[in-house]
Amino acid sequence: MTAKGSSSKRRGWSDCVIGQSSPRCNSPPAEPGRRLGDFQYDGTQFVLWLQEKGDKSREIPVRHDLEGYIRAYLDTAGIAAEATDRPLFRSTLWRTGKLTGNPMTSKSICELVKRRLKDVGLPERLSPHSFRVTVVTDLLTQGVPLEDVQYLAGHSEPRTMALYDRRQKKVTRNIIERISSQGRHGLDHLYPSEN
Repeated sequence: MTAKGSSSKRRGWSDCVIGQSSPRCNSPPAEPGRRLGDFQYDGTQFVLWLQEKGDKSREIPVRHDLEGYIRAYLDTAGIAAEATDRPLFRSTLWRTGKLTGNPMTSKSICELVKRRLKDVGLPERLSPHSFRVTVVTDLLTQGVPLEDVQYLAGHSEPRTMALYDRRQKKVTRNIIERISSQGRHGLDHLYPSEN
């Protein structure tokens, strides 16, 4: 495989793109099966084409900064002109950093994220999936409509989205004060009399 940049530079760009894209796309482009053709220009912007369960697919616009990272990776790795069915992100030969023609595995993506978390002093208990939870919670906190966040996350059911929503739910005194003694709905016989 021809590569323009050094192996450490290629690996650095690969790590950067995977790390940067997880929170920005809410779906890592390095998921197993991601192909060069999944990163494409639609005539107005770059998008990631995501193939999902049940033969569903969707396009997610790529932020300008992430587009730059992906393009730099493709150029440095020397793979931009390869066939569109080739893997977008490749595994490396052990510690040499040389790219293979094989796609990264889920395990290697998780190891990459763990390694980078450790490098910056963040808890290693976090995972690529943690980015999805963070993005969903952040967008909902900003007031982005649930339907838009649900589409970005690729969930067909709002119930599934609820699992990703980690906004702090607070029970305020105002809510508690709304509970009235008249709200017992015929259950007065269960409460001691006030006489």
